Amino acid sequence: MASNTLLLPDWVIPVAPSQGALPGHGVAVGRGRILDLAPHAELRARHPDAQVRPLPGCALLPGFVNLHTHAAMSLLRGAGDDLPLMTWLRERIWPLESRLLSPDFVYDGSALAFAEMLAGGTTCCADMYFHPDDVARAALSIGIRAVVGGSVFEMPGGPSAESLLSQALAAHEKYRGEPGLRFMLAPHAPYTVGDDMLRRLAAMAEEADLPIAIHLQETQQEVEEAVVSSGMRPTERLAGLGLLSPRLIAVHGVHLDAMDIELLASHGASVAHCPASNLKLASGLAPVAQLQAAGVNVGIGTDGAASNNRLDMLSELRLAALLAKGASGDACALPAHRALYAATLGGAKALGWDGEIGSIETGKCADLVAIKLDSARLSPVFDPVSHVVYAAGREDIDEVWVNGESVAKKLQLTKSPSKSDLERIMSRISQWRLRASGVISGTNTYFYQE
Repeated sequence: MASNTLLLPDWVIPVAPSQGALPGHGVAVGRGRILDLAPHAELRARHPDAQVRPLPGCALLPGFVNLHTHAAMSLLRGAGDDLPLMTWLRERIWPLESRLLSPDFVYDGSALAFAEMLAGGTTCCADMYFHPDDVARAALSIGIRAVVGGSVFEMPGGPSAESLLSQALAAHEKYRGEPGLRFMLAPHAPYTVGDDMLRRLAAMAEEADLPIAIHLQETQQEVEEAVVSSGMRPTERLAGLGLLSPRLIAVHGVHLDAMDIELLASHGASVAHCPASNLKLASGLAPVAQLQAAGVNVGIGTDGAASNNRLDMLSELRLAALLAKGASGDACALPAHRALYAATLGGAKALGWDGEIGSIETGKCADLVAIKLDSARLSPVFDPVSHVVYAAGREDIDEVWVNGESVAKKLQLTKSPSKSDLERIMSRISQWRLRASGVISGTNTYFYQE
């Protein structure tokens, strides 16, 4: 927005410090920041020269923070359905990636995912994949805020962990001055990365002041195999290697016992809860109620489109709230305001970005979402927070802003460069589908090599 603007919805849901909705309130935005939050009349009096944007029937809330995704895997949406995790990885995803993975694949898939997320109200995401330079370029092109993590594996026949780490560090250095980009270290999982590399990454994260994300205890099989091979559960092993800290984002955390939860809580680690992906891969139900009772910070992630098929944070936070109740037998587990916190400020806190994003507070970045709640199927509204979590869908998102700039309206991107880039990528989708189909059928001769 070139000058100060007053956004005047029916309700503001700031997430913090107030957990509820503020009726008749609005937000003043200028220079990409939230300047003021007050009742409509007070805002008009304090900012008489500001442009006024009425948002009738809308609730205004902070943009969603998708705490875990593999954006480029949007090109593999539906290519490996109805399989358990390790079969899905070993027999479908890793063979596809070994044949298709390239800078172009990562750029196109990431941009496609970022467009879906942004239009659906996700203004920030934490991505974990290969070719992090191309992930960063795609995020800048589409206009989403992103924390980019270059995956690190130690797998026979694959790229060396050293080369993957070098790519991650090079991207971090290259984009250091971009305010909408941050970086994290991203070892894939305890079963794919050895002790020496994990110790090294923990030390690097501390030295460079970076978050570190790792898939942790996603399946019961993972835990059982770890106990056999090391005599320890994976969380205990990570604690011994120095990875557990407020920097750590433990992704999934489905099969955590009381000792695991205590370790995460005592070290200040966060958990990225990905309910739809966990269900679709039959991995299980994360103990969210127990995590929150222990004081563990929980954020919400979609995971990648290859294991979720949607990158829709509204549906994800609704599912998270419902599953927490069903799994715990407690209807008060993860109430609406806590679910919304997890999908916004909880994710921002895990990423160390909560001083800038995740809530509507004066001085923070104006990353905002307006959700229309006055349609016939959403009327009447008793509690706007409840409506956002339990009733609304991404089709009800009216407008999205990043740094105070409108980036999407009614599920469509609004910035010309972003729209043009997305159109070019869409023209190449059929080529990627044919290449992936060829890998699955065994007839594809395409093979990217560095």
